[in-house]
Amino acid sequence: MSSTVDFDDIQGLLRFGYKHLTQASFLLLHVKDRVAARAWLASVPVASAEARQPPPETAIHVALTRQGMDALGVPQDIVGGFSAEFLAGMAGDEARSRRLGDVVPNDPAGWLWGGGGLVPHVLVMMYAVPGRLSGLEATIVAQCEAGFELDGRLATSDMDGVEPFGFVDGISQPQLDWERKRPVRDATQFAYPALTCLGEFVLGYPNEYGAYTDRPLVERGRGNLVQLAVAEDDPRLEDVGRNGSYLVMRQLRQDVRAFWQYLDVQAAGNAALRRRWAEAMVGRKLGGEPLVDDHGDANDFDYRGDPDGLRCPLGAHVRRANPRNADLPEGPPGLLSRLVRVLGFDAIALEQDRVASTRFHRLLRRGREYGVPLSIEDAVATDFEPPETGLHFICLAANIMRQFEFVQNAWIAGSRFDGLCEGDPLLGHRQPGLDGSPTDCFSMPVVDGPDLRLRGLPVFVKVRGGAYFFMPGLRALKFLATVEQ
Repeated sequence: MSSTVDFDDIQGLLRFGYKHLTQASFLLLHVKDRVAARAWLASVPVASAEARQPPPETAIHVALTRQGMDALGVPQDIVGGFSAEFLAGMAGDEARSRRLGDVVPNDPAGWLWGGGGLVPHVLVMMYAVPGRLSGLEATIVAQCEAGFELDGRLATSDMDGVEPFGFVDGISQPQLDWERKRPVRDATQFAYPALTCLGEFVLGYPNEYGAYTDRPLVERGRGNLVQLAVAEDDPRLEDVGRNGSYLVMRQLRQDVRAFWQYLDVQAAGNAALRRRWAEAMVGRKLGGEPLVDDHGDANDFDYRGDPDGLRCPLGAHVRRANPRNADLPEGPPGLLSRLVRVLGFDAIALEQDRVASTRFHRLLRRGREYGVPLSIEDAVATDFEPPETGLHFICLAANIMRQFEFVQNAWIAGSRFDGLCEGDPLLGHRQPGLDGSPTDCFSMPVVDGPDLRLRGLPVFVKVRGGAYFFMPGLRALKFLATVEQ
């Protein structure tokens, strides 16, 4: 088995965040002419993960839904090799919607796209330096016209690294083991690992379990025009999934005015207290600094020194989305101590072991903001309804269920995170739990006394659309566009 990585076959979005490409636009396409659509997909100049100097001024990426593969005529034995979550779709059934928190205000029936019969076939993502996007988009739209109908265009805004609520964003990302030096064994990690096995995000490589995530494998020579990479775990077959990744996209409308006006009322107009509570809800300061870190490092930290949430509340958004814990809670050195903790006889360790190990549930985020930014002062003072503002949430993962759906269900939408009985303070849907208990609250522990609790939180974020896509490797994209029944 080779330890090399096929950068020239991987879509660049997996490796690069394109911070220098500050303009972006996403097209949602629907196949209207299969032959023309396949021809365009087989020739579109998708940007690879090869490092280039100077950096490119534009980049194009392409991803497909299950419905898109069907519309393109991809053989069903190949389509059936993708994950069950991808095949069902984000809004494929009520049970999934309930698990993801897509209920009442977030119900897919009210989405602009992705719900009901509005699932796009192809997602085209375009990135550019200032001044280049409009020309690139016009070219792509003209090229696609013969094969596709345009279902929608999702514009973005350059907010200079600040998300709409006013917090510096895009700081915390897992480090992918592109050099493939990390041992791929299910050995217990006793510290929060920043370096993540490549197979957690790129199909065809070993993941954190030392295994290969299921994906379509085909007999050699199946594609007449494309020779796919040989599967590492079965050299008899070629790997359709290799160098690809699942892409989750959700359009999230953020009610900036409601967020800051609610906090202003709770703080009785005290601007400093309003800000402190907002930072507690997010888990970071406005400038991006983590609440638990005194050294100024925005990403190299964990929560071991704050087990009770006195500095960063247990239910803070970033702590829920990434608890930064290891496989086994800390304890004295030695085999006996480790055995006691593993068996659950250490009460302190048991208390700290209520959240699943983070390394199996990481996400690679590639989101972009949209709309018009609103300052905190204007959000508090204004009475008019500002233009819609929010985030095109985009994440990449090799396993939709174990990564995105687990985080969204157990940590974000769930009301029983780390012993709490409340929802995510930013993304919560505010509906009562199954036992009728309220979830529209947020607790901030106090050293000597009961928790300080904010109640009656409004819905600050609403889902406006979403879908599951597969972002194939470059050879696999051409294979999917040309393979015959």
